[in-house]
Amino acid sequence: MWEVVESLLSLFVSVGLIFALCNLLPSATRNHGAGSMATQQESTPYTLGKGRSIAVLTSGGDAQGMNAAVRAVVRVGIYTGANVFFIHEGYQGLVDGGENIREATWESVSMMLQLGGTVIGSARCKDFQTREGRMKGAYNLVKRGITNLCVIGGDGSLTGANQFRTEWSGLLADLVKQGKISMDEAKKSGHLNIVGMVGSIDNDFCGTDMTIGTDSALHRIMEVVDAITTTAQSHQRTFVLEVMGRYCGYLALVTGLACGADWVFIPESPPVNNWEDILCHRLNESRLRGSRLNIIIVAEGAIDRSGNPISSDYVKDLVTKRLGFDTRVTILGHVQRGGTPSAFDRILGSRMGVEAVMALLDAKPDTPACVVSLSGNQAIRLPLMECVQMTKDVTKAMQEKRFEDATKLRGRSFESNWNTYRLLSHHDLPPTKTNFSIAVLNVGAPAAGMNAAVRSAVRVGLTQGHHMLVVHDGFDGLAEGKIKECSWADVSGWTSLGGSQLGTKRTLPGKYYEEISATITKFGIHALLIIGGFEAFMGGLEMVEGRAKYEELCIPLIIIPATVSNNVPGSDFSVGADTALNTITSTCDRIKQSAAGTKRRVFIIETMGGYCGYLATLAGLASGADAAYIYEDNFSIHDLKINVEHLTEKMKTTVKRGLILRNEKANAHYSTDFIYNLYSEEGKGVFDCRKNVLGHMQQGGTPTPFDRNFSTKMGAKAVLWLTSTLKTSTRHGHIFANTPDTACVLGMKKRSVIVQPLQELKAHVDFEHRLPKEQWWLRLRPILKVLAKYKVTSEFSEKAQMEHVVRKNL
Repeated sequence: MWEVVESLLSLFVSVGLIFALCNLLPSATRNHGAGSMATQQESTPYTLGKGRSIAVLTSGGDAQGMNAAVRAVVRVGIYTGANVFFIHEGYQGLVDGGENIREATWESVSMMLQLGGTVIGSARCKDFQTREGRMKGAYNLVKRGITNLCVIGGDGSLTGANQFRTEWSGLLADLVKQGKISMDEAKKSGHLNIVGMVGSIDNDFCGTDMTIGTDSALHRIMEVVDAITTTAQSHQRTFVLEVMGRYCGYLALVTGLACGADWVFIPESPPVNNWEDILCHRLNESRLRGSRLNIIIVAEGAIDRSGNPISSDYVKDLVTKRLGFDTRVTILGHVQRGGTPSAFDRILGSRMGVEAVMALLDAKPDTPACVVSLSGNQAIRLPLMECVQMTKDVTKAMQEKRFEDATKLRGRSFESNWNTYRLLSHHDLPPTKTNFSIAVLNVGAPAAGMNAAVRSAVRVGLTQGHHMLVVHDGFDGLAEGKIKECSWADVSGWTSLGGSQLGTKRTLPGKYYEEISATITKFGIHALLIIGGFEAFMGGLEMVEGRAKYEELCIPLIIIPATVSNNVPGSDFSVGADTALNTITSTCDRIKQSAAGTKRRVFIIETMGGYCGYLATLAGLASGADAAYIYEDNFSIHDLKINVEHLTEKMKTTVKRGLILRNEKANAHYSTDFIYNLYSEEGKGVFDCRKNVLGHMQQGGTPTPFDRNFSTKMGAKAVLWLTSTLKTSTRHGHIFANTPDTACVLGMKKRSVIVQPLQELKAHVDFEHRLPKEQWWLRLRPILKVLAKYKVTSEFSEKAQMEHVVRKNL
């Protein structure tokens, strides 16, 4: 049983967390009620945290998503029976005490999700750096019975928290000697538990793949880059953009990948000594190939091999003097910290906040301070000071000019991004060709990020010496011969474009076997890269089935999942889903804001996704929905009744707005209109309702930084896999690929990008409803329920619940 549960570990929640909060072990293998929003309520909440007091503070530089983390800490803490306190103004508020430390309520964190910065304030505190200051902080905590501290900040803030914990017993002893606290108070507060969450736009903390605020900062950067691109193309300009990051180049690196920059300067990997000559040669070659725009990204901590700073002004002067290009500098500054948090940061902050509370409740006197981290698609706890030491090791490696070590110490994600950038920055193509021709096509509905994947695939293919062909209009175009050879310049500027530049259709190839075989022969196609949704998966299967009759189809093929529905088997994520999720989340924000100042109102919103409830569930978490109805989680009229009654009671108190999401095919009978009418009728006298069907706006728009970066890396990896497979499938100059491992899906599973044969995945698909039989994100739904203040009937004793927490890492 535990092996089955472990295989379903989600990106945002651990097994122990789910069991401890929602007691779902008996229903772990059944479809109905696997995290249903509508669960029988009871009058008494869980008591895992009864008698405990938890304080939360934000320290150092602010980061979008901090409020989501604070909200989760407060609500989950209260849900488990603990008393939760805000510490305003960071460590300064801890030292000053008084009104800076206030008890939090469920309602006090309402409407925080969409706010940037930190509502409870942050400050850099010199007083806390002294023992006297820390003693004042200890006094303020002891007087309120607080022995659990959740710190959201950077490495400096978390290091200070660990020092505070280490000195705790000594601080209490001194307070007793001074007569400020009694021996009884000291005994009750005998040990301090510390859990950290990293809130930093720089993503410079080792041990986690992503820090709270980084994704939102990338959103702000890309908004500026896209705006600059239009004016730069109008005047044939070169723009030098300086981004934040201190001594970490993550923001600059991902920005470079996401916008297709000509050059990126990062501190972890300084350019070679003659970089000025290489840069100017590359920019000049780009103009000769017809480019009207050049973008250079400079991290604020960029250095050369000797350790000298490389400034944006220096780069501008270099380009202007040597090439005579019209060059401008843009320093983005603190705009990167501002604005609304992205959907990713809201969910990341929420998930980390939930895990932080559970870590505090699970802690014992000898438990070391830990930090909640993201490893691939797993939420994990790591020893705080080990991560701090790893972060310091990066700085030391750069000081000692061990730049390769510094890049590796940043983590696998950083190293993968850097390798992809280097691969795409080889503008000088090999003088000889491999004679392999790879065709790229889009299949299914359009999804933001498709164009970035095509661009990456084409350019990496050219660096490998292949002929790169693009197919217009999917399998229809492949059958009709709508094919052209693509050059490096042909895909310039594609990363920022939504939809599909190649055109995409839902047609499957089965009825066109003969025509497709003829086209493959005519154009000398040796491999296929298919970018698309469930139709791409189905089309790949049909191409494999056709191999038995048509030898021309015996060529390697690989599929990159690209669909807003995120329903392609073999991958936890699909290109385009993040953009759609952010579109839904921002739309929900605007819709809720439209009710500001009016009477109480509930919004019923229908999302896309076919039978897949990914968008509805994740958007529900990101926007603070009260319920999310989906096909995978069966619901009845009884469940709807409970939800309506629950929301009605909330709306009678301080809550003024409600949000209900429904996936478009959640239930054939309980339609969006039915749910709207039900809530309207039952809410009479308490609230009124409005209905919105978001429709195809979810497929449009500019790709998010995640989708640009993800699709760029997937396109590169797909072509490298095809290159390797072509070599192993070649016999005496002839390509023959008919084994299962030559037709695959390239997907992200947990923390790795892997290749899986189509025929193996076939057994794990519900073809009738176009769904994978196992979907990791279903394990997120209990958290949605908890944060919406639903209570569930306890099926286990308190002791059993705690045992589940202890066994969480099985």
